[in-house]
Amino acid sequence: QVQLVESGGGLVQAGGSLRLSCVASGVIFSRNGMGWSRQAPGKQREWVASISGGGVTAYADSVRGRFTISRDNAKNTVYLQMNNLKPEDTAVYYCSTQSIWGRGTQVTVSS
Repeated sequence: QVQLVESGGGLVQAGGSLRLSCVASGVIFSRNGMGWSRQAPGKQREWVASISGGGVTAYADSVRGRFTISRDNAKNTVYLQMNNLKPEDTAVYYCSTQSIWGRGTQVTVSS
C-alpha cells in the first residue's frame, strides 16, 4: 500500500522560505515520478512541480525560478524548496505519485 506523508508547512512572511518534505512508503521510490500540487481556499488543485525517476524536473510558470523540487532516493523522500514566497502561494500542498495523494501540509504566507 502506497503512503505519502508531507511535512514542513507553516506560517512565513512574504519573501521567506520553506522546505516541504514527502516521505513515501510501499513503492519502489527510485522508479517513480513524484509531484507536488497545491490547493488554495476556494480554488481547484493545481500542479506545482514534478520530478521523474531519473531526476528530470518541471515547474508551473507561477513558481519557476522560486521553487526547486528534488529527491533523495536513499530516504524515499521528495522535497520542495520554496523561496521568495508570496501571499498567493498560500495553500495546502500535496505530494503525489501513481495517482496516490498525501494528506497535505498547510503553507501560509503573510503579507
